[in-house]
Amino acid sequence: MKAKEIRQMTGNELNSRLLELKTELFNLRFQLATGQLDNPLRIKSVRKDIARVKTIIQERELGIGREV
Repeated sequence: MKAKEIRQMTGNELNSRLLELKTELFNLRFQLATGQLDNPLRIKSVRKDIARVKTIIQERELGIGREV
């Protein structure tokens, strides 16, 4: 997911996407612990997506950047 796509989302969509990503990260970590994870690099990409979403939420709270 690119930052441009995330910036086009509304506040509610961002919050729901953040919740989905956190749930996915939890499931990936659980699969890693049980040895069932097929693609360990997916954890890294989900963590970066979470960071992107959180960054854009914070920018909107502070009034930084452009609003869509």
